[in-house]
Amino acid sequence: MVIKNVELETVCGITSRLPENEKPEIAFAGKSNVGKSSLINALMNRKSLARISATPGKTQTINFYNINQELYLVDLPGYGYAKVSEKEKIAWGKMIERYLHESKQLRAVFLLIDIRHDPSANDKMMYEWILNQGYQPVIIATKLDKIKKSQIQKQLKVLRQGLGLVNGTTIIPFSAQTKQGRDEIWQFVDREVFGKEDGEE
Repeated sequence: MVIKNVELETVCGITSRLPENEKPEIAFAGKSNVGKSSLINALMNRKSLARISATPGKTQTINFYNINQELYLVDLPGYGYAKVSEKEKIAWGKMIERYLHESKQLRAVFLLIDIRHDPSANDKMMYEWILNQGYQPVIIATKLDKIKKSQIQKQLKVLRQGLGLVNGTTIIPFSAQTKQGRDEIWQFVDREVFGKEDGEE
């Protein structure tokens, strides 16, 4: 996908009504320090569209980015950050679950997992939530540049086994530094959301 224009159109807090969009939506979920803002900025070829913070857990809203007036990229709140109160964690969890359950335009869900580590209990819970709402998430294995090439297949196997991935689940290794994986993500969106074959405009 060629990104011509991007606009942060809607920001939903815990008590906000979700927008009734008419364009397809793709959603991104992940733990607070997994590199979600960096991924979104890389996907949109922007340096600071999604705020990157030294303090994980900054995204406390559901943010809807309008891309080219044809697609919404939906940034879900980061989960599992230790310094957030249990009450807040529960509220964010309910907000994410409400979005997954209520969105009529959601076409694909991407779940970001740090390729360097075993999936956490929160990662497993999020994966199960997404499955339970009828979606098969695409796993984006972030921080690819932090490991050696010789470790990649071993770590992908750790992710598959740790999450108990359903057969046929797509995993895309990704690095915000080198942009490896960016094209694969957009190819998936073009194919699954817009029905385009690889290379079609």
